[in-house]
Formats: sequence, C-alpha cells, structure tokens
Amino acid sequence: MSAERVYPEGLLGKKLGMAHVFSEDGACVPVTLIQLGPCYILDVRSKERNGYCGVQLGFGPKKSQRVNKAERQHFARAGRGAFYHVNEVRCDASALGWTELGKELKVGDVFSAGEMVDVTGTSIGRGFSGVMRRHGMKGQPATRGTHEDRRNPGSIGCRKTPARVLKGHRMSGQMGNERVTVQNLRVVAVKPDDNILVVKGGIPGAKGGLVVVCKAVKRFGRGAAVVEKAA
Repeated sequence: MSAERVYPEGLLGKKLGMAHVFSEDGACVPVTLIQLGPCYILDVRSKERNGYCGVQLGFGPKKSQRVNKAERQHFARAGRGAFYHVNEVRCDASALGWTELGKELKVGDVFSAGEMVDVTGTSIGRGFSGVMRRHGMKGQPATRGTHEDRRNPGSIGCRKTPARVLKGHRMSGQMGNERVTVQNLRVVAVKPDDNILVVKGGIPGAKGGLVVVCKAVKRFGRGAAVVEKAA
C-alpha cells in the first residue's frame, strides 16, 4: 500500500544575505533575508496532459531583446515580459487556483510568519578539494616516517580482493556547487510590501543566488498535525 506523494506550493526567490534579529525574550536569532517574488505563472502542468501537477514560474524581469524567438513566444503567452529565471514548482495548481497564465504571486499570498519552509539552492563551489577538507578525514600521522603524504587518504583498496576501487569511495574531487535542500526552517517574518521573507538560520548558496522556497514537506498535508503536536 503506497500513499500518493504530496507536493506543497512554493515560490522562486533570491538570497540577499544574513542578518540577526532579537526575539521577545532578548535572544539574538541569526536569520537569512530572501527576496521572494513577485513570481508570474508562465505555464500550468496537469496530470492529464503532462502526467504530473505543477506550475512554471518566472522570476527576475529581463529585457525582451535578450531572449531568442522561441523564448519570446513562450513568454508572450503570459503577457508579463521575459524573465531571467524560469523554474517549475510541483504543486496542485487547480486546488490553489493557480491556473491563470500571467497571474502574479507574492510572498504574502503563500507564506506567513511562524510556519516551516524548505529552501533549495545551489551551494557555493569550493573547486577541487582534498579528502581532509571535502570529507573531514584525519590524514596521516605527522611523525613515524611520514614525509610528503600527511594530507593523503591512505589505502583505497586491496590488490587481491576486490582488485579494484569500489564505486562511491570517498576521494578528492569537486566540492560544493550542487543542489542542496535545507528543511524545516522557521519563518521569522514576512514583509509583503518589499517581497522579503525572513527565515531562521542559513540557506545554501551565495548572495544573489536563486533559491526555491516551499512549505515544509514534513509538516504539510497528511500527518502534519501529528508532527506539529510532537514538536
């Protein structure tokens, strides 16, 4: 028996940076400021036509002369101009009333203070890194005959069995610059006039990076009341 997966709604935004606020009891709380929206509906995905439900959102206005002909015709359907960022968000568009092309979605229409959200973004790239930095390995001893291999991983396998390096073995390589999702961040404040969402803690990516903010999937839909009660 398998239950159908539920996808909560969300919006596209841009990370502005970190700051801190003071709670009612005087505690200093680190927060991240996100410019969330306004987003515009460019296309609607339905289960009958596409096999899944969702909406295609545009964020960040862009000059129409900077897009090719195919993109210009696609943007013309919504009648809201061109956009730098075009992403899909899985959600039940018909239940939310997000079926009108060109409809404007603001942060105050989706989120409110006190609820939990999931933030997805691209982490900061660190380039080619060794195993000590990338995986937190201890390295080799500083004495006992060790010369130039103090930051090496050591042995990576046996030549007899299995006579090869196993897949997924932790080694040096590209670090960062990957899609990361941070779950269950609490919304500290919503500023609808400035399209600003204030969440507690840090989120992936550098300043100005694109992020997707959705309602927390672990506290959304079936079983959400149980999770809230346990919290």
